[in-house]
Amino acid sequence: MDQANLAVIAIGGDLRGDFANVEALLEAALERFASRGLVIVKRSSWWRSAAWPDPDQPEYRNAVLLVEARPPANEMLHSLLAIETAFGRRRVGANRPRTLDLDLIDHSGQVIAAPGLILPHPRAHERLFVMGPLAEIAPDWRHPVSGRTARDLAASAPVGRDATPL
Repeated sequence: MDQANLAVIAIGGDLRGDFANVEALLEAALERFASRGLVIVKRSSWWRSAAWPDPDQPEYRNAVLLVEARPPANEMLHSLLAIETAFGRRRVGANRPRTLDLDLIDHSGQVIAAPGLILPHPRAHERLFVMGPLAEIAPDWRHPVSGRTARDLAASAPVGRDATPL
């Protein structure tokens, strides 16, 4: 897999907002990508998992996308945040229920530590609900720091061990 030209984005949510269900909201969010200049190359199936870290919150849906790595990482992150806002995302605390969560996991294999932008995503490699869907569509993707593959990271991810494809 040529990571130099791709970004990895995780999409998820556990609140349906104004939609019939969470999956419908997430599908509508995906349709918004093109209007922001984000070209989806490949996407995983939807995965389900208990909310983390509080499994009493609504069940989560997740997927991972491979997107053409243009625009630059900071502009892509800005577009993802704008899509979240358009779908009712309210940042009221960490790990709270939300309509839409879009995380930039990797952008062209870059390692960045800047205010508001850390790449690769600092916790994605620990989460089966991210690494599982990524391994489904790009098992040989390599973590830009550790060099481990998505397949290997999914097998050893300690968080979200209940995550399974729908």
